[in-house]
Amino acid sequence: MMQVRKANERGYAEHGGWLKSFHTFSFANYFDRHHMNFSHLRVINEDYIAPSQGFGTHPHRDMEILTYVQNGRVAHRDSMGNITEIPAGEFQIMSAGTGIAHSEMNPSSTETLHLFQIWIMPNVGGVTPRYDQGHFADKEGATLILSPNADEGSFKIYQDMKLWRWQLPDAKNQTIEINPQRGYWLQLIKGSITVNGQKLSGSDAVGIREEDKLEVQTEGEVEFLLFDLE
Repeated sequence: MMQVRKANERGYAEHGGWLKSFHTFSFANYFDRHHMNFSHLRVINEDYIAPSQGFGTHPHRDMEILTYVQNGRVAHRDSMGNITEIPAGEFQIMSAGTGIAHSEMNPSSTETLHLFQIWIMPNVGGVTPRYDQGHFADKEGATLILSPNADEGSFKIYQDMKLWRWQLPDAKNQTIEINPQRGYWLQLIKGSITVNGQKLSGSDAVGIREEDKLEVQTEGEVEFLLFDLE
């Protein structure tokens, strides 16, 4: 079963010219009862933040928060004492746990910041807040980004799930074996693909259930995130 989520059908919010945000699932003032979440995947927001703007200090609790920067850089500051920048191509993970406060700003005076922010509901509450960030080397095929046991150099996630980043060249036919007892969410980052007969481009996505494999054909260089969920 394939549930396509076209990029142009997502929720949209624009805030005072400084933020343009596209919501895959219901978020803030955007509500769609047909798109509340997918398994433990609660938020996928694609944000464009104007130069010298951003999110001031705000709290989170009991949520796994992943940020993937596409263009520009994030200036991050939090209540755990972390003061850092996350450049394009890097991932950042936080477990909000018992509670954190943080800010995310675009430190550039000229460049728009483009990022994906992803929230995953944890399977345990009240953990000690934690922070990590890093770059994963580009390679053809799959790179493990999140896993419960931090396998293969991935970040730890407090949930029964894994996240793979796939990078494939133009005109590639790729078969991905999956477990039909689990759910999968494929979020396209770059390029165009056909997956099990469904054409995706731009920031399109698809939820997948009761399938045992994905047949992927690429058009141009492609990058997508594949979430393996309960």
